[in-house]
Formats: sequence, structure tokens, C-alpha cells
Amino acid sequence: MGIHGEPGIARRSLTSAKTLTDEMIERLIEDLKLTAGDEVVLMVNGLGATPLQELYVVSNDAHDALTAKNIAIYSTMVGNYMTAIDMAGASLTLLKLNETLKKYYDAPVNTIAYKNA
Repeated sequence: MGIHGEPGIARRSLTSAKTLTDEMIERLIEDLKLTAGDEVVLMVNGLGATPLQELYVVSNDAHDALTAKNIAIYSTMVGNYMTAIDMAGASLTLLKLNETLKKYYDAPVNTIAYKNA
């Protein structure tokens, strides 16, 4: 289910974080047409009710999945960036970088929701 109640892609029995993370990463790799040698920013976003410790488990599994495909991780963000009140779960976002996007990503910003010095 999406942050705004959008329908999901499937219903299934409870499974491990690793299994779900691996599937999510595979779908993102396919959608973004990522290949070995590409560089990404990884965002693991909590939806409101998932403890930070569990988000770091998902982050670790995502790192393993991307590393296995030889996709470099430039930076990782883990936290509650876009929540759905007290929804359980996490979302994964990948930003495929090039030199221009890397400069923008590294630019200083200081907002209520996000800071990068």
C-alpha cells in the first residue's frame, strides 16, 4: 500500500525483511535500468510506526543486494522522511547519480525536514 493509500502490487503472507528488501531492490534496479558500475543514493524511509532499528535492518539488506549487483552506494539516508501517520513498513528510494546530480545532492541545504551541511 502506498503512503496515500494507493493499492499495492500483491498480497502475501508475512515474510522476512530480507526477502521483501531483495524484491524491492530488484524492481527498482529493473525500473531504473541500473547496471554494474552505476552509483546511487539509497533512502530507507519509515512510514511512522516502524522502529529506527528495523529501518537499519532494511538498509543493511538493501546495501547487500546493491553490492551484489556491483551498484555503488554514494550515500544512504535512513529515517522518517515521509510518513503516513502510524503506518507500519518502509519505502525504498534510489536516486541514480551522474556528476551533475551528485553536485546537487552534495549542495548545502537547511530545511525543517532535511539538512545537509
